[in-house]
Amino acid sequence: MADPVQQPPQPSGGKRKGKAQYVQAKRARRCDAGGPRQLEPGLQGILITCNMNERKCVEEAYSLLNEYGDDMYGPEKFTDKDQQPSGSEGEDDDVEAALKKEVGDIKASTEMRLRRFQSMESGANNVVFIRTLGIEPEKLVHHILQDMYKTKKKKTRVILRMLPISGTCKAFLEDMKKYAETFLEPWFKAPNKGTFQIVYKSRNNSHMNREEVIKELAGIVGSLNSENKVDLTNPQYTVVVEIIKAVCCLSVVKDYMLFRKYNLQEVVKSAKDPSQPHPKLGNGKEVKLESDVKLNQNDSSEGKNNQQVVPENNEEPGQTKPKPESQVVNEEGAQPELADQVMGGSKSNENDHS
Repeated sequence: MADPVQQPPQPSGGKRKGKAQYVQAKRARRCDAGGPRQLEPGLQGILITCNMNERKCVEEAYSLLNEYGDDMYGPEKFTDKDQQPSGSEGEDDDVEAALKKEVGDIKASTEMRLRRFQSMESGANNVVFIRTLGIEPEKLVHHILQDMYKTKKKKTRVILRMLPISGTCKAFLEDMKKYAETFLEPWFKAPNKGTFQIVYKSRNNSHMNREEVIKELAGIVGSLNSENKVDLTNPQYTVVVEIIKAVCCLSVVKDYMLFRKYNLQEVVKSAKDPSQPHPKLGNGKEVKLESDVKLNQNDSSEGKNNQQVVPENNEEPGQTKPKPESQVVNEEGAQPELADQVMGGSKSNENDHS
């Protein structure tokens, strides 16, 4: 009697390996169908912070952006150009030409599937990045905040802040300097000019130096037009620097202070009577902080070349725990965000608690 045929032993972890391959293939198909799925240099979009529920945040973002996007740009539709496959009509009918035509058809089909708004992996917790196509993110977000500020109608539950990102580059100082020299021209290059502040936040990144980045960017703004001046109270423009891992996101926004640092939860709150004293955070530290800012501004006007740092207050709704005056508040679980005033010098006059 012949011996039974023995089955070869199954390698350990085969089921797990098969699942990993399936996930990898699924991600590849999603990438092919809709472009890049992760934040990377060369994109425009909207950076959104949320309160522990990214899935709900994405749903709210799509609803809000489509509502106002349709209002500003009309209903989304594809153009005839998007539907035309690439490739010339006079190509020889050989294998190479047929392959090129097939690649062109796939590329054209992919372009047709790209939507006006597309959620992508940001690389940080409680942060969502919505890639945009065919719109100007800074104008759209400003329009949203302007309407919410005027109507005081709350339209989101988990979205905290919504920051337009007009450009992204590699988060290395030389790359950022080279990119910013061109990026900042529309707002600050002569004859254009304006008052400005720089707001900086870094997430999941340890190689960038906050003071060095702010100094370099402020120097670029000053070199574009010597009449550009720093204003921490009510600047015309706020240069937003958001660094996530190895990607630097940049934008220049208006009405940053008026719209409560682009916080959708705060902007719908009723404005307080200006004749009343400023609200206190438990023990009046906010009032004292504002006084210190004014004092620092007066000190800088005496001809000293100093760098001033103003800690931004925590914007999460419902938090009233008092903070020490010198403590920088950690927003949404990330590294501290600071609005820095650079007065053309290399020395700093600040309390660094990063």
